[in-house]
Amino acid sequence: MTIRVFLADDHPPLRVGLRVLLEQCADIRVIGESGDGHGALAQIEMLCPDIAVIDCQLPGLEGIEVAAEIKRRGVPTRVLALSSFADEWYVRGMLDADAVGYLLKQEAPERIIEAVRAAARGERWFSAKISKMLADWSHGKRPYGLNEREIMILRHLVSGKSNKEIAVELELSEKTIEKYLGELFKKMEVATRVEAAVKAVREGLV
Repeated sequence: MTIRVFLADDHPPLRVGLRVLLEQCADIRVIGESGDGHGALAQIEMLCPDIAVIDCQLPGLEGIEVAAEIKRRGVPTRVLALSSFADEWYVRGMLDADAVGYLLKQEAPERIIEAVRAAARGERWFSAKISKMLADWSHGKRPYGLNEREIMILRHLVSGKSNKEIAVELELSEKTIEKYLGELFKKMEVATRVEAAVKAVREGLV
């Protein structure tokens, strides 16, 4: 049986690379691709591929929203999430949308093929870093002991937002954000916003 695959990623070179890689396999055929969320959703609903490899960060409609809509509309396509980062918000969102796996872009080519085949069989497939993250969650562990609110604030910090902007976004006072950041810096063993941002990106916390 041929596995019919759809690719959704906003970087054309990556889509070309994935297409070439997958179509080297006799049992896999790429039937379509899109560089934005709305286009991806429309084509997936029309083509009903077996597997949709969806980048978590798509313009227009984010990957999580695409996956959630596929689930809501009852489209019989299994979603394999794709991302450069082991981001908690995206991992949880994709799992809530019933994605059968979460694939990091830096995986070796043979592992990407393995993930697509596993997804086609209805099996769950996660990159090693994501598997560890899920195991930690199941045991109540989080990186540096950060709670969900701190992870959210850290994500805004990495995006370059000021304390005031973060406060508005989360509907909290600036004083509260300052307290959160103080505790966050202590847990991460950093002294500045820049150090926290660098460490968060380097270690895949956001």
